[in-house]
Amino acid sequence: MLIKTLPVGQLETNCYVVTNENTLESVVIDPGDEANTILDYLESNHLKCAAIFITHGHFDHVGAAAALKAETGAPLYMNPRDSSARGVDNHLRYRMAPEDKSYDDGDVIEAAGLRFTVLATPGHTPGGVTLLCEDALFTGDTLFKGSCGRTDLPGGDMEQEFASLRRICELPGDYEVYPGHMDPSTLEREREFNYYCRAAMRR
Repeated sequence: MLIKTLPVGQLETNCYVVTNENTLESVVIDPGDEANTILDYLESNHLKCAAIFITHGHFDHVGAAAALKAETGAPLYMNPRDSSARGVDNHLRYRMAPEDKSYDDGDVIEAAGLRFTVLATPGHTPGGVTLLCEDALFTGDTLFKGSCGRTDLPGGDMEQEFASLRRICELPGDYEVYPGHMDPSTLEREREFNYYCRAAMRR
């Protein structure tokens, strides 16, 4: 499994292209902006986009989703609680279409010959998810290196955020952590040094 990070947009959201090197199929996680940048990477590396996964519905994580879906024909998955059709939060900018696919806690999605397990991790948004694939955790804006997602926007909930952080930290073993912004980390590092994770585990 090859993971390529493409920081996109003014907020430098981490868009991840997760590739099965045996099949040259990829899953694109959080295409937040710059559809051409993402498409150019896929084309220049002869990769086929097999699916698009959204960790949460904030504008900086979904800005290029419609364009990428239209260009590649790949199915798009997200938690419907973060669809803008629900009117929960004016920062939620993607309205799920009838052909889009819903995922939620405990679902296992097979795409590009890879298995992704969906963990519901609300708090930053009502429908936030973390995606687990092999030894990688794609945490969106739930968990950052040394920090966590803000909860002061409409739909945010700090108690839910702490519960989600605790759930992530209680996963057995260690994982590479790929957050929605800034640098990657490891789960063991966050358990030990992240104030919010430590607080969550004490609750």
